[in-house]
Amino acid sequence: MFFDPLFLIMLLPGVILATWASLKVNSAFKRYSRIPSRSGLSGAQLARMILDRNGLQDVDIERVSGTLSDHYDPVARKLRLSPQVYDSFSIAAQGIAAHETGHALQDQAGYSPLKLRSALVPIAGFGSRFAWILIMLGVLLASSGAGLFIAKLGVLLFATTVLFTLVTLPVEFNASARAKALLTNYGVISSQETEGVNAVLNAAAMTYVAAAITAILQLLYWVIRLGLLGSDD
Repeated sequence: MFFDPLFLIMLLPGVILATWASLKVNSAFKRYSRIPSRSGLSGAQLARMILDRNGLQDVDIERVSGTLSDHYDPVARKLRLSPQVYDSFSIAAQGIAAHETGHALQDQAGYSPLKLRSALVPIAGFGSRFAWILIMLGVLLASSGAGLFIAKLGVLLFATTVLFTLVTLPVEFNASARAKALLTNYGVISSQETEGVNAVLNAAAMTYVAAAITAILQLLYWVIRLGLLGSDD
């Protein structure tokens, strides 16, 4: 079971998609990071402008380490941008900065999927850490009645991480839609620059799709292997 060909077969589509999405986003970001924006605003300056225009002066912007580690923290109400975005004047930086401010606007509007995702963070985090331990322990104890129960508990925990990846999809797609609208409505980007912003944000969105599909396939594998489909237990 530890070297089950079915696992490789089922996970292969997800792995291929995830690899393609990662290459796509890195390629798009690299390409459009070389092209300076017409507005001359850095990622941090653009984010500050959008936040201020929408009454979010209390949301701080911080530079954080890491590559494409950009994110909005709804608890701390901080928008954190990587150096490649915070300090850059490129089209790619503006697209990502606008995307992250999109999350801040979601928070301001009480966007339900964002609220749900925030609520799922501790549960999904716990599930991702302990699900595999329980599943493997259940497999090792398969000969006993307790083994199946432990494995089922592990699958249930992993299901919370799958739910998290699914809830993340509308959150990320909506933030990108907001970003594109903001950049256009504020006249920050030209029609020619829109192509670059779309390329970067669409590629980034595919990474979340790949993560969700991979998680679903993993969950389905264990449901099949543990005989949980149609089980009367």
